[in-house]
Amino acid sequence: MSSTQTSSVLRLGILGGANIARQFARDVRSSTNVRVVAVASRSDDSAKAFAESNGIERWFGSYDALLASPDIDAVYIPLPNSLHAEWAIKAAEHGKHILCEKPLALDRNEAARMFEAADRNGVMLLESFPWYFQPQTAAMMSLIGEGAIGDVRAIQANFGFTVGNPGANIRMKPELGGGALLDAGSYPLSLIRLVMGAAPQRVDAIATWADSRVDISLMATLVYADGRRAQVSCSMDAANHRHATIIGTQGTIETEYLNHTSEQSGGHPYGYLPSQLRVRRGIPNSVPFETIESEPGSGFFFAAESFARMIATHDTAAIEYYAQVSLDNAATLAAIIASARGERSVAL
Repeated sequence: MSSTQTSSVLRLGILGGANIARQFARDVRSSTNVRVVAVASRSDDSAKAFAESNGIERWFGSYDALLASPDIDAVYIPLPNSLHAEWAIKAAEHGKHILCEKPLALDRNEAARMFEAADRNGVMLLESFPWYFQPQTAAMMSLIGEGAIGDVRAIQANFGFTVGNPGANIRMKPELGGGALLDAGSYPLSLIRLVMGAAPQRVDAIATWADSRVDISLMATLVYADGRRAQVSCSMDAANHRHATIIGTQGTIETEYLNHTSEQSGGHPYGYLPSQLRVRRGIPNSVPFETIESEPGSGFFFAAESFARMIATHDTAAIEYYAQVSLDNAATLAAIIASARGERSVAL
């Protein structure tokens, strides 16, 4: 546990004032285990404006100033992808636990340095995929674990959308870690890694490139040492789509694995929708799909609660498990983009 933590409530500071930070602060507000107590920005004015509009009591005009505060136990990092490693390492050196937006790092070496800094300073580092901590995801993994579809043989997973304001959007800037793969593709890849339980042996990818030199769309095939296969596709030039099919020897699971879910199909104040999870327990297509219901809610809320629980219970086993997942994801993302750029197979 961080040496600064003195209460059962995790006191969290946010580094940066991006839109995703606003959503995070809003959705975590109902937690009794996590409290967003501060935000930092590049200036006092922007930090103050963010704090006042989001009900946060303290603000800092620099990230370093927030990290130096003894009254903050942990930080949430929603910064551009290229800044994750720098500020996660600095946070660890200040004794802060770190909940970091996906993708954790730009490659495996960068991710390894982040975890080494966390270990060296006795803090916990967790990559935040909101969908990962949804009750629906636990239900999906229970189905697989109990053998509802037999042995998993293949996965097809996708996520894409149309990027807004491409001229100024950070997703279109290579120097900030932009591109469809890192932004959208990290989601289906995280599902593939979760279900497969290992990194692939090699990858083959093809991409379409934007004028700014980031991948605007990409597809890849992942080949595993035991003969299993997975396919991942992502895009920033298509209608919003998000779906995964998990194919087993005795059945099939289909899911939208949404970050944030609702019981209602319309009218949610934040636009959240129900997320599909259904299973076919059988080989023939005459077997009907069964819909699986789970508790809905914000993935930001569920991720923050899980993070706080790991810290409170000193659950190093969970952190070590997620660390290996993040290292595998980072290595796979780097291999996929290398394959697409070189138009060749890349081994991990």
